[in-house]
Order: sequence, then C-alpha cells, then structure tokens
Amino acid sequence: MTEKDPTRALSERAVTLDEAQTTLGSADAVSLELSSRRTGMSFQRTRMSADRTLMSIIRTALSLIGFGFTIFQFFGHMLELPGVSLKPHAPRNFGVALVALGMVLLTLGIIYHLRYMRELRAERTLMKREGLIHGESHYPVSLTLITAGLLWVLGLLAIAGMTFNVAPFG
Repeated sequence: MTEKDPTRALSERAVTLDEAQTTLGSADAVSLELSSRRTGMSFQRTRMSADRTLMSIIRTALSLIGFGFTIFQFFGHMLELPGVSLKPHAPRNFGVALVALGMVLLTLGIIYHLRYMRELRAERTLMKREGLIHGESHYPVSLTLITAGLLWVLGLLAIAGMTFNVAPFG
C-alpha cells in the first residue's frame, strides 16, 4: 500500500472546504458541499430547539403567573363576603408568591436561552473561520425571546398591581 488514499489523508487532519475540493475529485467535492450544508442546517435545527425549550418555559411561567393572579382576584373578592374566615393578606401573599415564582422561572429561562444562543453563534463562527461550513446564516432575535421579555414585564406589572393596588391590575 504505497499509494496514498486522498480521503484517508483528509480524514486524518482538519482541512478547509477549499483544500478538500482541490484534493478530492468533483464527486467527492459535491459530497463535501452537501455535508457542509447539512452542518449549517443542523445549526438551524439546534436554534429552533432552543426556541422550543424557551416556549415550554414561557408556557409554565404563564401558568404560574395566571394562576397566581387568579387566586389573588378570586379570594380577594371572597374576603368581601360575610362569614369568610381568611386572613386579609393571604390571597395577596399567595398570589404574589406564584407570580414571583413564574417570573423567577422565566428569568432563568431567558438567561439560559441567551447563554446557549451566544455559545451556538460562537461555535458556528469558529467552524466558519476554520472553513468547515460556509454561507451566511443570520441568527435574528427570536420572537420567542421577545415574547418572554413581554411576559416578564406583564408579570412585574401584576406583582405591582397586587402589592400596591395600582392600575392596571389593582
């Protein structure tokens, strides 16, 4: 086996896409091109998976915030009925606790999402710099992240309304 196999030589060291295309034949170059595209698509699938994870966190946080506000409203009105033996601040305290728990969960989810996306962008940039993938792939700000931010603000307004009895929720 004195003849050197070009595909074996390429597999033994990291090469750029351009180096591989000049070393290999045109059929192998097409295969490398397809591999590069699949790698780019896998980044997009991973990005969408991170969005789905954030959506599930949003769903859970929204349930906690909504349930906390509902408890505050329902039991707050029950205090006005004669014969109800609830402590005056019990509905507010429990409702605020649930809304705060939802906001903590949402905050942690947003932080995790931002860190994960930053690492994913850095990995893609590194692979592009090494020539393993090519082409532009923009990572726009996710609508899921914007929704999470808006829900966080809504939760903050709900806590302010429940605690200080101010509009729009007081």
